[in-house]
Amino acid sequence: MLYDIAVRLWRPIIVGWGRLEVEGLDAVPEAGPLLVVPNHDSQMDPMIVGVAIRPRRLVRFLARASLWRVPLLGPVMDGLGQIPIRRGTGDAAALDRARAVLCDGEALGVFPEGRLTWGVAIRARSGVGLLAGWCPEARVVLCSIQGATDFVRFPKRPRVSVSFFPPAGGPRRPDEDPQAYAARLLGELRAGVPPTPAGRRAIVGGPPRIQRRLAAQQRTSPLE
Repeated sequence: MLYDIAVRLWRPIIVGWGRLEVEGLDAVPEAGPLLVVPNHDSQMDPMIVGVAIRPRRLVRFLARASLWRVPLLGPVMDGLGQIPIRRGTGDAAALDRARAVLCDGEALGVFPEGRLTWGVAIRARSGVGLLAGWCPEARVVLCSIQGATDFVRFPKRPRVSVSFFPPAGGPRRPDEDPQAYAARLLGELRAGVPPTPAGRRAIVGGPPRIQRRLAAQQRTSPLE
């Protein structure tokens, strides 16, 4: 219920102002466990995917746990069925919950990059590979998003496109490491959509506060 309300609220912004174009929706199965794997350049990406995919499915995302500390946002995230995950900590509880959601036949969105790229190619995380191995019956659909970073550059009007497609390399092979599989999926996404910096000023690597935060994360978690 709350999910569909959110989709209706966001639709005029994303479809109307953002001129959303969607391709490949027939690649999205209408039922059964589904992993949706998008690139991540904009904070708008989860909303864009939610609106684009809604004619076929609703999708829950693994989202950074810090969002639940924003006043009033936590209950909304819970109402939308999003799953908090503490990045860079090997959050087993969050992955267990995501596994249960997926194996219960729901659609789960996982950004293999795990965070905004800020226009820099970053290493894929293993989460999507682990989930694909834990629920081998899940379909995997890649989701390329272009143009989302222009939403914050008013009065420039965005032109957003979303494309759903199956991985050209096929499902995860039995001998394929989870991280290698995640890297393969990310490589297919980024072959058509290069990383794009977010923010009004589009600074590659992010503004100084972002660069400091990412540098601190890398010191504590080299694979972050």
